[in-house]
Amino acid sequence: MVAMRVATFAQSNTMIADALRVQAVMANEQIQESSGVISNDFGGYGSTAQHVVNLQVSVTRAQSYIDAATLADSKVQVMYSAVGSMTDIITQLRSQLSAASTGSSTEGNSVISSAQQMLEEMGSLLNTQYDGQFVFAGGKTETAPVDLTSFSAGTGSTTTADTSYYVGDSEIASVRVATDQSVPYGVTADNSAFEEVMRVLKFVANSSSLSSSDITSALDLASSALDDTAAVQAKLSSSASQIETASARQSDYKSYAETLGSDLTSVDVAAVTAQLSTYQSQLTASYSALAKILSMNLASYLK
Repeated sequence: MVAMRVATFAQSNTMIADALRVQAVMANEQIQESSGVISNDFGGYGSTAQHVVNLQVSVTRAQSYIDAATLADSKVQVMYSAVGSMTDIITQLRSQLSAASTGSSTEGNSVISSAQQMLEEMGSLLNTQYDGQFVFAGGKTETAPVDLTSFSAGTGSTTTADTSYYVGDSEIASVRVATDQSVPYGVTADNSAFEEVMRVLKFVANSSSLSSSDITSALDLASSALDDTAAVQAKLSSSASQIETASARQSDYKSYAETLGSDLTSVDVAAVTAQLSTYQSQLTASYSALAKILSMNLASYLK
């Protein structure tokens, strides 16, 4: 006699559908448990998907500002150090000029010789590079901004400005550190402070001898150059401070946006694990009941 089910089709069909639904939910939560996030694609976030996208864009933008600020700050630090060396040069020149003003012709000749070397050092400092770029060249960062070939020759002057050594341009570098904020930090090698240093060095270096009036004029220009160079260094320090402050703000904002994004996308792994355990028990019970229903047949029912 052929065994047959007794009115179990509708019930068993419903139980199978429920079990498959629980299995699908379990599969999704197992992925959440292993990944720690609600979904691996934006479709799984429902109405919060746009918020998640916006926050990710904000994080990426903030990081780009941080990266730009970091690079600019490194350049400023290199420039600050170079200008510090320039102040050392002009300070040394002043000391030697002061000594020559009260000393012998030998000291005068010594300061002339030193100035020749200092002029070369100054040219080298103005041709300082960072990351393959000349930092005092304006926008022409691929080309050395200072050429002493013709500048170092001829008679110098303490009164007439001379930037013929400069082959860069007038572009002042700046960095965007926020949507609505840029910080200028560039200094070109033809800056008036640097020009004064170059002028006094050329004047002394190209002198055959130094009279008392020459030394006085050179000392006056050297003092002015020292003050102005120190002012450039102070301005660089201020730019660095602005860049670092802006970068810190972007870092704080990035952390805030990442936290918000994490709150929207992350799952409580412990809670998901507990839920999985509940679903497992529910699924086991469902399959057990389903097995009993499917095993029922007319012969069993009539016994």
